[in-house]
Amino acid sequence: MRESLRGNSPEGSTRIDPERGAPQSDINYEYKVSLATATARTRAEKRISNLALRWQDVDLLLLQVSVNRSLHQVKGGRTIFRQPKTEKSRRMIALTPSTATLLQEYHDSQNILRESLGYSKLTETDLVFCQYDGKPFLPNTVTHNWIKLVRRAGLSGVRLHDARHTHASLMLKRGIHPKIVQERLGHSSIQITLDTYSHVAPGLQQSAAETFDSIVLPKKPVSELV
Repeated sequence: MRESLRGNSPEGSTRIDPERGAPQSDINYEYKVSLATATARTRAEKRISNLALRWQDVDLLLLQVSVNRSLHQVKGGRTIFRQPKTEKSRRMIALTPSTATLLQEYHDSQNILRESLGYSKLTETDLVFCQYDGKPFLPNTVTHNWIKLVRRAGLSGVRLHDARHTHASLMLKRGIHPKIVQERLGHSSIQITLDTYSHVAPGLQQSAAETFDSIVLPKKPVSELV
């Protein structure tokens, strides 16, 4: 359990508005957790799937996340949940141990916050990333916060979706099989993954050639073997 409500964002995570009596949530911490979940497990998942996650979809013991729906904002500002477009989009994705630890700490801190405000503790059906009262973050709100984080880091022109591409590119460059990358991204076919990340292919070809050399060539010079 956390000893305070202060999160990992630069400003601390939550402030109380004395006039309204409700917290003005700084979503930096919440979305940092979401982004860590997206890039470390990766999902490199889209924001609409991240924001639809419930605690029942996250298995911190088996280190798995179930992707089974997405959140959308419709006309009038109302939010709805939809099923994935394809069967490939509905999938289980592995969590890293460090991400699972971060999510557990986040879960504990949210319970402390909710209890201090008179709300019940989180249940399995509650959203993972949401406002203090359980209402979902709007997709555009998350995007705007991402832009602030990028600017604070001294960068520009880095989109939220670029984190997804970066994750996939890094995995491919490290030799992760494209089929695994496809499954984590939720692409309907491996061809989409290969076409999207064709810029990584030259490096993969070189790595494959070097690996083949290391397999078939003797470890010692031929002269030493005679």
